[in-house]
Amino acid sequence: MYASLLSSPGSLFAEFDRLQRELQQVFSAPSSIRAVARGAFPAVNIGMTPSSVEVYAFAPGIDPSTLDVSVDRGLLTIAGRRGARIERTGQQAAQSDPSADPQANQQAGQQGHSAPGASSLRDDTNVYVRERFDGSFRRVISLPEDVDTARIEATYRDGLLRISIARQEAAQPRRITVN
Repeated sequence: MYASLLSSPGSLFAEFDRLQRELQQVFSAPSSIRAVARGAFPAVNIGMTPSSVEVYAFAPGIDPSTLDVSVDRGLLTIAGRRGARIERTGQQAAQSDPSADPQANQQAGQQGHSAPGASSLRDDTNVYVRERFDGSFRRVISLPEDVDTARIEATYRDGLLRISIARQEAAQPRRITVN
């Protein structure tokens, strides 16, 4: 039953790594809707100005066309997918990652550099620690009640997703003259 795991030490380490990540997700669940589990991706900073709520999501290595930003009933959702950056050379690459393009990697290697952001591994290398997150993600952020969901702007540049949500005019501070 476990023969396939024991046949290659790398696959055994990968399985333990996957199990550790799953257990960490289960036992480090946030205690409230505003709490965030450690290691959640993407990491976010949220702040408020007199005229807007600013959300900064640190999401390097993502194709902006794969990002899905939506708002519904006071909840801002950021979803997307980040692909793996560790690429193998040779035949094992095609077997382990169907999206890997060995020909493109080989051509890049002949030109004296690797594919953008990729570190090529030899065919006999087994990855047993993978700390860089890859895969699908989804973050849901509770917004204050005074936001105007019709006025939202989102931009992605240099790995930073900036979402600016305008606050309602009535919620903005104003000066009152005393007579």
